[in-house]
Amino acid sequence: MIEPGKLVRVKVGDLTLNAELYRSDAAEDFWESLPQSGTVNRWGQEVYAAIPLQLEPTAEDREVVFVGELAYWPPGSALCVFWGPTPASRSPEEIRAASKVIPLGRLRIVPTPDLDSSQAGDTITVERAE
Repeated sequence: MIEPGKLVRVKVGDLTLNAELYRSDAAEDFWESLPQSGTVNRWGQEVYAAIPLQLEPTAEDREVVFVGELAYWPPGSALCVFWGPTPASRSPEEIRAASKVIPLGRLRIVPTPDLDSSQAGDTITVERAE
């Protein structure tokens, strides 16, 4: 299991959420790249945005994620935030990415229904909170 680590702020449009990065090499590389910003796209209950970062696949990569999880999607060089089912989910309870993602951290308060108000074109920014 990946242990919690450094604190970040995730801003999506007018919404600000706190998150904790996992203690992993990928999360450390992400931390070192902060701040990161991009233009939001929506895919079900996921927001994602292309960011200028390349992360290598890890042993922790997976398709099924947790509510409130932050991840990196290598095919799109994208930061993702998940809070509910996506079009790839196989049941209403499952949260599934389009393909394997690299887990980076998790929002500190879940569930996060406020993310439902996010729209394509919003800006997402992740910055250090420490």
